[in-house]
Amino acid sequence: MAATPRSMPTAFIFILCIITAAVGFDVPSLTFSEGFSHLFGNDNLIRSADGRSVRLSLNRYSGSGFISSDLYDHGFFSASIKLPSDYTAGVVVAFYTSNGDVHPWTHDELDFEFLGNVREKDWRIQTNVFGNGSTTRGREERYLVPFDPTQEAHRYSILWTPDTIIFYIDDIPIREVVRTDDMGGEFPAKPMSVYATIWDGSAWATSYGRIKIDYKYEPYVADFSDLSLLGCRVDPIQQVDSADRCAEALEELMSADYAILTPMKRAAMRRFRERYMIYSFCYDQHRYGNVSFPDCDYVSSERNRFGEWGDNKIPPKEVRGSLRRSRKPSAVADVRPPE
Repeated sequence: MAATPRSMPTAFIFILCIITAAVGFDVPSLTFSEGFSHLFGNDNLIRSADGRSVRLSLNRYSGSGFISSDLYDHGFFSASIKLPSDYTAGVVVAFYTSNGDVHPWTHDELDFEFLGNVREKDWRIQTNVFGNGSTTRGREERYLVPFDPTQEAHRYSILWTPDTIIFYIDDIPIREVVRTDDMGGEFPAKPMSVYATIWDGSAWATSYGRIKIDYKYEPYVADFSDLSLLGCRVDPIQQVDSADRCAEALEELMSADYAILTPMKRAAMRRFRERYMIYSFCYDQHRYGNVSFPDCDYVSSERNRFGEWGDNKIPPKEVRGSLRRSRKPSAVADVRPPE
């Protein structure tokens, strides 16, 4: 009998999504010195001999991070990331864009945040969008993924155009934010830098801060490779007339494969969100009451899956714990209640 979606292994379904979503983006990668500089952490940042990969580590003394050498007026930003293994509660690894150093009170930001966990529990992957300093109206979404991100590197990408933001995991679109007039300045619009960091987020990262980092497991190490920065570079001091100067680069950006969501890509995104999204700000009534966000696509089937706190009532099974116990991929239908 043919396998149904409720009996297919999650790893197989994710591979199927990759095949149907895209063959793979053909994007050039940079060496570290071609596009980035050391941000903080002293010896906790180590470059490979060829400059194609970077290792960030966190210990009890410091985290670490790097930043793009330029700001970008829109772009496509990508990195392959392998996350720390073992006990990682309280650890946050981030790949994101921001202009907070230039606009501290009205900053824009686009986040991939990776939230560590205790042994045999999966990393949570979070995306977020801030525009014009809208930090009191966070637009977080959180996901589990059907693979162990500590075993090998996976590619995480952010597309940012004047009208659309798309987050990708391994060439699969997982989230789209479309600018509307009702969003106003809450859609990011000012040039941003690209960051990668690892740091101690014990105050909030794991179980809402109830489980803290344990430095007996230090150092916590994250590896970054396949670094890509595509877009119009902007001088951080002289940002005038960037729109006119960047028109050609923007046209090229918006015509690229990763900027076009075909019906097959949209189907892959829908499948991912149905199976792996475990929190959505759109449905968090305790945080936002009955406020409707203009960038939320309120789907009735999705609304039924999320409770009043915005959490998925029946999240997918944890991959790392189930693999350790069974040594086989977990099934989508084999779920347990949220803890």
